[in-house]
Amino acid sequence: MKAILIPIEDHSSMDAVMNCALLLARKSGSYMEGAALGPDFTELAASDFSFSGMIFDEKTRRELLDDARRKFESFMEAQGVKRQGEPEALCSFGWMGPVLMTDKAIGEYGRVFDLIVVGKPDNSANAPRRQTFESALFESGRPVLIVPPQAPQMLGDCIAIAWNGSSETARSIAFAMPLLIHARDVPVFYVPHSRLSGPSADDLTRSLRRHGIPARTVTMGDTAKAPGAALLEKAKMLGADLLIKGGYTQSRLREMIFGSVTSEILAEADLPVLMAH
Repeated sequence: MKAILIPIEDHSSMDAVMNCALLLARKSGSYMEGAALGPDFTELAASDFSFSGMIFDEKTRRELLDDARRKFESFMEAQGVKRQGEPEALCSFGWMGPVLMTDKAIGEYGRVFDLIVVGKPDNSANAPRRQTFESALFESGRPVLIVPPQAPQMLGDCIAIAWNGSSETARSIAFAMPLLIHARDVPVFYVPHSRLSGPSADDLTRSLRRHGIPARTVTMGDTAKAPGAALLEKAKMLGADLLIKGGYTQSRLREMIFGSVTSEILAEADLPVLMAH
C-alpha cells in the first residue's frame, strides 16, 4: 500500500487516524496525502445561516483549509516524516492542495489511492461522521481503514479475518494481501449467523497459506452475544491488532431497518478495521 489518503478534519480521533496511517506507511514505505475535509454541507444548508456568508464565507473556508493543513503537516514533521521528494525518505507526506473537500469528493479522489484512512464514525459531538466513512467505502472502489479513538501500538502483526463467504469480504482480503504476507498470525473465523453460500473458512485458510501467509482456521463457538460483539470479542481474545471484514453485504435499506454486523462493528470496535465493498 504505497499511497494512503487521509481526510483531515478537526475531530476527536484525528491524531489516532494519523498515527495509524503512519504505522502502515512505515511498514510499506508509503506516501501519505492529507486532504482538507469540509463541514457537513447538508447540515449547513439546512441551518438558518445557510450559505449567506454569516458562517461559511471565503474567510472561513481559508481558515478551515489552513487549520487542516497545519494539523497534518505539524504531526508529520513532529514524527520525523519527510516531505515527498526529499532524499532518504522511507515514507513521505504531501498535501492535496487548496481545496476544501466534501465527503463525496473524498470518495471520488480516493480512487487513485491504495487505502483511505478515516476515524470510526460516532454520533457524539466532535466525532468522525458516518458520511465520510460511507463515501470512502462506496465511492472509491478502494479499501478503507477505520480507526478507533485510540490508535494501537502496532498494526499488522496479528490480522484477524471475519469470513462469511461474501464477495465483499473476498475483495477486502485481496486488498489486504500486502499486509497479510508480512503478518505473524492470521486467524480466520466465521461471522456468527451470517455465513453465505460459498467457500468455507478452511477453504480460505488453504488459499492464504499458498501465498505463504500463516493463516489458521479458528472456531467461534456458540454465543448469546450479537454477531458483531462476538466477532470483536474473539478478535481481542486472539490478540488481533487489525480486523479484516467485508463491507455491507445486505442492502442498505435492510441494514437501516434490521441492523447489520457491519454496523455493530462500527459502533463497538476498539481495534482498526479494514473494509472494502
